[in-house]
Amino acid sequence: MSKVRIIRGQEWARPVRPVRREVVSAIPEPEQGRPPLLFVPGFGHGAWAFAEHWLSHAVSRGFPAHALSLRGQGGSEAAARTSLRSYVHDVVQAAAGLPRQAVLVGHGAGALVVAHALARYPARAAVLVSPVFGGWGTLGAALRRNPAGTLPAAFGGRLRLSRAQLFSRELPDAEARRYVSALGRASRRAQWQLLSGPELEPPVGDPPVLVLGSPDDRVVPPAALNRVARRYGSAPLLFPGMGHDLMLDARWREPVDALLDWLEKEPVAR
Repeated sequence: MSKVRIIRGQEWARPVRPVRREVVSAIPEPEQGRPPLLFVPGFGHGAWAFAEHWLSHAVSRGFPAHALSLRGQGGSEAAARTSLRSYVHDVVQAAAGLPRQAVLVGHGAGALVVAHALARYPARAAVLVSPVFGGWGTLGAALRRNPAGTLPAAFGGRLRLSRAQLFSRELPDAEARRYVSALGRASRRAQWQLLSGPELEPPVGDPPVLVLGSPDDRVVPPAALNRVARRYGSAPLLFPGMGHDLMLDARWREPVDALLDWLEKEPVAR
C-alpha cells in the first residue's frame, strides 16, 4: 500500500514565528512511567486555569502534568497576527518537548486547537473538555445567552464571558470573581477563525478521544457536545450542574477523576 504524504505549503512558505511559551509543570515523585498530560486552556484562559486544581490532582494520581499558556495569554509571549495555526504550533511544539508521548487535554476553544494538533502530533490520547468547535451556530447561542459580552467579539473586539456562563451557583462568588478577573483575550484573527476556520484533518494514529462536558454549560449547548463526541465515535461524559469551566467550578474533582480513570482503563493499555 502506498504512503500518503501531507504537504502543508503554507507552513513552509510562512512558518509560525516562535515565541517564549509559559508551561507550568508538576511531576510525581517517584516517576511512575505514566504518559504526561498537556493541558491546553481555552481562549482568555492561561495555564493558571489548570494549575489551580487539576495539575496537582493529576500528580497525586501519578501522572506528570503540564499546563500551557497559548501565545499572548497567561505568561506566554505575544506575537503579531496570531492565528489558530499559531496556537496549534504552540501545542505541537510543547508536546514534542515532553519526554514521552503525551495525552493532549484541551478546554473550550483550546479543545479545537487540540483537535487540529492531533493531525500533526501522534498523541497517546486526547480529552476535549467543554469543546468549542466554533461555527455560526455557536455564535448564535452565545449571543442569546450573553449578548453584551459576545457582540463585540463578532466585530473583532474582546469576548467577555460572564460568571453565569463559566460557573455554577455552587462556586463561591469571591472565587468566581477572581477567576473572571484573570481572563485575558485571544487574538482577533483566531476569534474569527473559530467561526469559519480550516477544516479538521484526521488525527495521526487514530488516538482514543474522550469528550467531557455539562448539560448545563451556557457556552456549549448539549447538541454541540454530542456532535463533537460523534465525530470521534463516542458519546460525551456529562456532569450535570456544572458550568463551562469544569476545571475551576465547585465540583472540579469529578471531571478530572473521570478523565484519569479513563486514561488508566483505556488508552494507557494500548
